[in-house]
Amino acid sequence: MKKRNLMLVAAATAAATAVSAGAAAPVKLTYDTPAGDWMTEALPIGNGYIGAMFYGTPMADTIQFTEESLWEGGPATGTTTNEGGNRADAWKYLAPVRALLDSGRVAEAYALANRELTGKIDRSGVRPGDPEFGDYGAQQTFGNIIVRTLLSGADTDTVSDYVRTLDIGQAVGNVAYRRGGADYRTEYWASYPKRIVAAKYDNTADGGAGYEVLLTTPHRDVSIRRVGKDRLELTGRLTGNKLGFQAVVTVRTDGKFVSAPKSAPALRVEGARYIEVYLSAGTEYRNSYPTYRGGNPEALNEKVLAAIDRVPYDSLKAEHVRDYRSVFDRVLLDLGTNGQAELTTPERQRQYAQGAYDPALEALFFQWGRYLLISSSRPGTMPANLQGKWNHSVNPPWACDYHMNINQQMIYWPAPLTGMPEVNAPLVEYILSLREPGRKTAREYFNARGWSVHTMNNPLGFTAPGWEFNWGYAPNAASWLAQHLWEQYAFYPDSVYLRTVAYPVMKELAHFWFDYLTLDPRDGTLVSSPSYSPEHGDISAGAMMDQEVAWDLFTNILEADLILPDTDRAFIDSVRTARERLSPLKIGKYGQLQEWKEDLDDPQDNHRHVSHLFALHPGRQISPLNDPKLAEAARKTLVYRGDDGTGWSLAWKINFWARLLDGDHAYKMSRRVLRPAGSATKMATGGGAYSNLLCAHPPFQMDGNMGYVSGVAEMLLQSHRGTMQVPVIDLLPALPVAWPNGEVQGLRARGGYTVGMEWKDGKLAEATIEASGQSPQKLILSYRENIRALRIRPGERITVKF
Repeated sequence: MKKRNLMLVAAATAAATAVSAGAAAPVKLTYDTPAGDWMTEALPIGNGYIGAMFYGTPMADTIQFTEESLWEGGPATGTTTNEGGNRADAWKYLAPVRALLDSGRVAEAYALANRELTGKIDRSGVRPGDPEFGDYGAQQTFGNIIVRTLLSGADTDTVSDYVRTLDIGQAVGNVAYRRGGADYRTEYWASYPKRIVAAKYDNTADGGAGYEVLLTTPHRDVSIRRVGKDRLELTGRLTGNKLGFQAVVTVRTDGKFVSAPKSAPALRVEGARYIEVYLSAGTEYRNSYPTYRGGNPEALNEKVLAAIDRVPYDSLKAEHVRDYRSVFDRVLLDLGTNGQAELTTPERQRQYAQGAYDPALEALFFQWGRYLLISSSRPGTMPANLQGKWNHSVNPPWACDYHMNINQQMIYWPAPLTGMPEVNAPLVEYILSLREPGRKTAREYFNARGWSVHTMNNPLGFTAPGWEFNWGYAPNAASWLAQHLWEQYAFYPDSVYLRTVAYPVMKELAHFWFDYLTLDPRDGTLVSSPSYSPEHGDISAGAMMDQEVAWDLFTNILEADLILPDTDRAFIDSVRTARERLSPLKIGKYGQLQEWKEDLDDPQDNHRHVSHLFALHPGRQISPLNDPKLAEAARKTLVYRGDDGTGWSLAWKINFWARLLDGDHAYKMSRRVLRPAGSATKMATGGGAYSNLLCAHPPFQMDGNMGYVSGVAEMLLQSHRGTMQVPVIDLLPALPVAWPNGEVQGLRARGGYTVGMEWKDGKLAEATIEASGQSPQKLILSYRENIRALRIRPGERITVKF
């Protein structure tokens, strides 16, 4: 995306930047042991560009780090051709596949689609330890900073009084312990303004302590050298695509630098009361199709380190905390407490799983998700991937990529809801960058205008369907992404952004649907064919989710036309006609909302994907207040599917039940997400979260954490029923009995409103509504059976009691 578009997104967030709910009570994760396992115990910090995990091991600490753009796969250095996984002229097989489906020859249709309508990857060069998906590649870990504390004399003292914390209100980690009569402490943080990861180790030992700092990496084509007395440089190239990268660590201290052993480049200090460790890292990657090159990591690192040269540690840290809190503090959530905050986080989680009432832990988990998203997605960075910006592997699960059949979208659900529009900016930029490679995919697979992206997508131009049809084919994915462009406008109205950024993408995607949708000979409606209900199947004509996503796109376009009328009236007429002719939602023989056009649902089926409920959430096609019959069918679907599932699936169900106005069932699902998970590879029944509160699919994925945040927000505030001309805000629509008293400040509603509420004994005490500079003047507030029509001036703040 061009700089001007980033500026437009920033302009759309100005109102949010000005609103702060104020700091809540301290929100911390607390442990009495160091981390032993990366995925389940280490704690994450990040600045959007770099994600780091700290273990806090006494006397021998590890900080594992990942730079966002270190990706294997895609085009190699100097290559200007980029097929993006596409098969040339694959669209010629569309008609034969459709004909087979229309004649009921489903197995043959699948075999042909799986052979000809899938993407291509090359696994021929894969060696042990390489990314399993061949030239599709994978996000790569960068390496580790190892910090050893060196003691003089016999090393026989034991560690006592150990504590490891992560204060998510400040985005600062801490480790403290005693050994040999001295106190040792480490502080960790990652600065977005300065693009660094920082750690400070200090001690009270007589005469100070010695420290040794090393850099390590699993990559083969690298060199690690000491530069001067206070600097380590790790420089290399990936073995597959030859992407160049560099990390630089500098150390400040009050001690004395001394020579380190030549066997491994290291920085060694003696007699130090403290050392400060600063990390900068970058690669040659640039999001520029088709080569995705152009970055200069050496120049970047020099610029980053020059900007912190001679700036005191405390000043750098203070700047980081101010910057982070300028986003985090916009939302306050107080659900009460039962005094368990003094326990370690694993113990609180264990007691919670046994039925303990701990609303403060639930509020912490809500804010934890916001912390993770702020730390992994800021303007100018790449968007958060499946694991945010935290990855310790060269062959991570699902390539640590961008999954577009729900996961990527789900990761960003909290951004507009909880006062973080600039956190959405990397996703907006990334969506715009997908258009050029995606147009090639639309041409090759569908002979269509517009653009297309499917389930698995990397930042190297792979927009083709995945290499197996049953999970990789998702023609609705680009339009689902475009919903985020519309929501950015809906929550933060900015007519310039709508006209120049969001609307052109939505219009282009409408042309894709015009060309891809086909007449169903069974009833003459428009359907997606072939289609595949995500990861559930089978191949069919008219899997309902595709029509629901198209309906959502068309509806948003028609609403945008009321705000900024399109001069191309023929296009608007085509959108309206196409929406009217879409195959409608249907209720099946079990009273369920049908997943397929045919009534094929099985009430014994508990599959984790419930994608046809997109119309309920995040879509707005179904509302129990507007469409009670369809809402009841959606409810029956959820009952049949059950309350178990993987982490992200459980989290999505919180949102579904909230939209059905069943706060107690939404709360039941939220408890399942928060309870302790199994191991990093084997999930306990019902999913959950690891002891570091990272949500388990398994393994760790960000989407479960983000779905929890979104679900809690939907329990407390909804605004999808109205229009931008007359927004409808539902206050406490799905408040559970478990939260009888509480307060929330800073939630956002469509139309550009900031909302705060207090409730007592399960009833709303008062609500405050603040309009942005472009909010519409007409507004409807709804609380249970009470409806109030208001007029509110842009910039005005009002208090309402029911």
